Amino acid sequence: MLLCVGLCLLNSCDYIDDFIGDTPEPISVSPTTILKNNIQYPLPHSVLSTINSNVEIRNGGFGSGATAHPNNEDEFYAITDRGPNTNFLEGKKFPVADYTPRIGHFAVTASGEITLLQSILLKDPSGKLITGIPNPEGKGATGEIPYDASGNKIAFDDFGLDSEGIVALKDGTFWVSDEYGPHIVHYSANGVQLERISPTGVNEGTGDRKLPAVFAKRRANRGMEGLAITPDEKTLVGIMQSTLYNPEKIQSNITRIVTFNLETGYTKQFVYVQEEANLSNSEITAISNTEFLVVERDGKFAGEEAAQKHIYKINLSGATDISGINPEEEFGLMIGDKTIEQATPEELTAANIVPVHKELVIDLVAELGYPHDKLEGIWIMDNNTLGFINDDDFAVSDNDGDGVIEQKILPGSTDIDASSLYMVKANFK
Repeated sequence: MLLCVGLCLLNSCDYIDDFIGDTPEPISVSPTTILKNNIQYPLPHSVLSTINSNVEIRNGGFGSGATAHPNNEDEFYAITDRGPNTNFLEGKKFPVADYTPRIGHFAVTASGEITLLQSILLKDPSGKLITGIPNPEGKGATGEIPYDASGNKIAFDDFGLDSEGIVALKDGTFWVSDEYGPHIVHYSANGVQLERISPTGVNEGTGDRKLPAVFAKRRANRGMEGLAITPDEKTLVGIMQSTLYNPEKIQSNITRIVTFNLETGYTKQFVYVQEEANLSNSEITAISNTEFLVVERDGKFAGEEAAQKHIYKINLSGATDISGINPEEEFGLMIGDKTIEQATPEELTAANIVPVHKELVIDLVAELGYPHDKLEGIWIMDNNTLGFINDDDFAVSDNDGDGVIEQKILPGSTDIDASSLYMVKANFK
């Protein structure tokens, strides 16, 4: 049935019912009671398309973000990004241009297998399937030009999403963050858009509920990579993958966290300092209303020099809100004539700006030789167990940056990279 979904997407269906998988019995098994720590458990997948008779584009891709099921500890959700793509000319080539980003609902069976219960395809407010194609100017454009598999330019998508962060609420709805606008989008249990929140001037129709204007200066393909919600379900907490290009292209280890009060629409901003410039803050999950876990990583595989896959515990308490007086100011709070991103640590200190406190919880490369390049999904399973998933890029890559799709193989092996669940014990309380 998954293959049928993939074929239907390839044939540009205008609408498609979400896939509901066969439910093995029994389902209600906690992963922590059946799965072993530090062991790879690949998520299920089918083949979406085959290139040159031997390169599989897999209809998997789950792992750009992950979150616990809010009502059932035996289940979890993971989300795909915009779909398979490669660098091409001044933008991106999309070999399956009508691919729809989706949320996967997963469970673990008594036999220790991960099963896909449902794929929830994301839709616009009218119920029409969206794509992962970039937004046009005025709607969250990043400057990336989209091309199809043949290298022809294709139309932008007003509701296109490069989904990365996800949280699931007890009422069955979801909030998803992305790398375009950046947007934070509220979806129904069936994946229909309920609300889209973006920087000032982007995607009109959300009234006063907007992100601060400065977030529109996100670097292309490095937008709001992680999203969490406080345990009381009152506040969304988003983290930017890298330094904002504020006011221009810049290399810095200064990144931003934004909080969004769902009741009032009020936002706050905080400085998060990476260990080095150009790393990726690829996930955030809540421990309490003020404490969170953050994945800070590079893009290297295990075995490559100084590969980093760190999980930090952070605390917003005591950190300085850098919102400034007017959240609609495009450069945000200034320190003299410098933006926050242009300032040095010493200048931040002199301006009495305190970043969020952070402490290392676990180094996954040192702990278990974590083999994947893109650690992007993490959630808390119990008081001392973390679950995490990697983004496998739909099992394809573009190693030479020439737009030619290749199979994504783990270095030093013949194994195709696969989105996989791992569990690890960690002291984060």
